[in-house]
Amino acid sequence: MTDKSKTGKLAKPKSKADEKKTDRKSPKKTSSKTASKLSVKEQKEQQDWKDRYLRLSADFDNYRKRTLKEKADLTKFAGEEILHDFLSVADDVDRAIQSMETTEDLKALKEGILLISSKLSDFLTREGIQEIDCLHKDFDPESHEALTKIPAPKKKLKGKIVDIIEKGYYLKGKIIRYPKVVVGE
Repeated sequence: MTDKSKTGKLAKPKSKADEKKTDRKSPKKTSSKTASKLSVKEQKEQQDWKDRYLRLSADFDNYRKRTLKEKADLTKFAGEEILHDFLSVADDVDRAIQSMETTEDLKALKEGILLISSKLSDFLTREGIQEIDCLHKDFDPESHEALTKIPAPKKKLKGKIVDIIEKGYYLKGKIIRYPKVVVGE
């Protein structure tokens, strides 16, 4: 293949490698009908993907809001069941107070209060709360709160807990309230 240049002289014929390089650089020409069909198809596909993305984004946003609301409700009403069970003990205490005003039988009143105490103790045990037994045990500053020191009534109680001012409690093995104690010295 030989071409005439603008000067009118014959140009050097192109090799097949040169023709391939030229073909790669120039885009393939297609008919305008095919290009517009591809363009419409591509636009439709692009719109479909955009719709999918928007729906997925909206679904995720709704999921996030719903889980945040559920988490807030769970936190807000977490103790509802426990408090519901505790209300029966509170009702018993109210009844005991009313009966103290009208009854003169102290023995029956004492039995009633002991029943309430037992019911409260059972409730706490069911919920995983245990009293910390520390009377006459070695004082441990990591698990006891010393309010004061007094002279030990016996030599063997020196450095040990001689009195409990306020009971301490475990909740499933974790201390939730440290006992306030008096230590013998």
